[in-house]
Amino acid sequence: MWIKPDHACLQYCGRIDFEDMQSPEFVYPCSSVAVRVSGRSLMVKVSNRQAYWDNYLGYIIDGKQGVIRLPRTEYEVVLPLAEQLADGMHEVLLFKRQDSCHTFRFYGFLAEDGAVVECPAPLPARKIEVYGDSVSAGEVSEAVEFTGKEDPVHNGEYSNSYYSYAWMTARNLKAQIHDIAQGGIALLHGTGWFMEPDYMGMEEIYDKIQYQPQLGPQKQWDFNRYRPHVVIVAIGQNDSHPEDYMAEDYDGAKAVKWREHYKGFIRRLRQIYPKAALVLATTILNHDSNWDRAIGETAGELRKEDGNLYHFLYSNNGRGTPGHIRIPEAEKMAAELTAFLEGLGEGIWTEEG
Repeated sequence: MWIKPDHACLQYCGRIDFEDMQSPEFVYPCSSVAVRVSGRSLMVKVSNRQAYWDNYLGYIIDGKQGVIRLPRTEYEVVLPLAEQLADGMHEVLLFKRQDSCHTFRFYGFLAEDGAVVECPAPLPARKIEVYGDSVSAGEVSEAVEFTGKEDPVHNGEYSNSYYSYAWMTARNLKAQIHDIAQGGIALLHGTGWFMEPDYMGMEEIYDKIQYQPQLGPQKQWDFNRYRPHVVIVAIGQNDSHPEDYMAEDYDGAKAVKWREHYKGFIRRLRQIYPKAALVLATTILNHDSNWDRAIGETAGELRKEDGNLYHFLYSNNGRGTPGHIRIPEAEKMAAELTAFLEGLGEGIWTEEG
């Protein structure tokens, strides 16, 4: 039996494109769909649109995580998720492991004839939104043998948003997450790594549901569809490419321009979310401390007019690893960020939503 995408018991989370409810498009990492279903086998029908790298689909059934490599074609395919399951009901979560190196359309699950479909437990009331780069997306997180080291050669197989500090923090706090994270992204147009040499910045994608130029025209996001209690901005690491002007000349014109644009970006988020707690940060990925100085000074200026804005630094901020954040490092980051947010008190979870 088909469990179609508009089935009442399918539970979605993430910034997902629902323009066609019969084939919602998953764009951002951590986007997911959950259901409870009986039977000994389960399949899923999807189509994949590849921009680069190999692309993978993540899923968890009864607490056990699996992964399937997606085809490079855009044809609809049916992929097996599980066989020889135990009798009874099963908890199923299908999720997007990677950033806009691809998007996929979801056409539903295929369960055994006569299967019982039930709704999962309700989504948590708490809501988090993250604006970040590859670290927030969980890129190369599964390369645990390279913890604290440079990245291995890879083609997307190690990336898993489930093991990002962002999703770990959300799970720690029992919160929903929208993870607006893109590998290589910087703040400004013309910097970073994303879409080299025609670099796109977070300023261009933060308000989009579809933004990847290799995959079609841009689409605006309706911010009324998701109102987070906490917004984490983790930008300021890829901004040093192709020129680390913040490290080389902190008071130079380029560094001053970045700080003004960063301040403007935070103010735009505040206009969108008047009551959310805004947390400004980077990560433990190696970068010059002047970027954190710039963010800290900007936060100090903004706090004069905004008492619900915070600057957060990890214990080994900017000096933790030369490669991407592996699972053990992400766990430590998530523990520190979780403790910081808990320290802000229960009040932060009652303002937006």
